[in-house]
Amino acid sequence: MKIIKIIISCCIVFILSCKKTVVTPTAPVISDIFTQSQNSVSNAGIISFKLINLGTYTLTMMDTLGTNVVTREKFIGKSGVNTLSIYTKSIPFTYLYLILADSTNTQIGKTKIIIK
Repeated sequence: MKIIKIIISCCIVFILSCKKTVVTPTAPVISDIFTQSQNSVSNAGIISFKLINLGTYTLTMMDTLGTNVVTREKFIGKSGVNTLSIYTKSIPFTYLYLILADSTNTQIGKTKIIIK
């Protein structure tokens, strides 16, 4: 009787220990996006850039003509390297300008992005 309990408990432990490991793919990080004049970005792509000071910054996506703002996001940037995710699934354009400005609306960085 005791041997049967040991065998059953070993089987239960064996069954519970066989879990499938789920690996989530990570998007490649584009390092310092504003140092290049043109970059490729996919949906949920992670970008990084350097800021000198802590403060409120604005990240704007504009069409290539510079007339229509597609998205605009304010965020609190830290001094040093900052990383953000860009979601492009619902954007109807292929080419956009990505513009970084500080709280006084002074442009810090600008690059052209190609949405994949």
